[in-house]
Amino acid sequence: MTQLSDTQAVILSAAAQRDDRNVLPLPGSLRGGAAAKVVETMIAKGFIEEVDADVRKGELVWRETGDGHGTTLVATDAGLAAIGIEPKDANTAPEGAPDTPSQQRAAPTTRTPREGTKQAALIAMLRAPGGATIAEIVAATGWQPHTVRGAMAGALKKKLGLEVASEKIDGRGRVYSLPPA
Repeated sequence: MTQLSDTQAVILSAAAQRDDRNVLPLPGSLRGGAAAKVVETMIAKGFIEEVDADVRKGELVWRETGDGHGTTLVATDAGLAAIGIEPKDANTAPEGAPDTPSQQRAAPTTRTPREGTKQAALIAMLRAPGGATIAEIVAATGWQPHTVRGAMAGALKKKLGLEVASEKIDGRGRVYSLPPA
């Protein structure tokens, strides 16, 4: 079995007892910088992972992402294995079903951007005929160029499962686009 600190073992044991494997709330004695350090270490070791929090379902928020959303923490299969627990659904999941709650949450078909958000504006610009350049998106959203690139790589590609295409166009530069919905 993997060597865990007492705190890590307590956190994983509590998460294992919850149906959604949520790590929060952390033990009451663990606050501030100490909590952040323990969580960072556990994420780095693959014992827990950050996923989008659904506040409407009462999920506790670990940190705010800055775009009005928050993340929560869930134990991974590796985290459960570290405390000697085989995941409940390891052999009972239908063939081809996601293995962890975070994989179930991250399914592209379950995520849709809220209307009226900058992310929705980004998607609309990329789906428009002719697509959009980074400069055009920066002007429309007020984001920095690195934030636009991060949103395309993280939110659109990884979380929503959208295929962002890019091509160089003479006189316009690199243009990004999404297939029409």
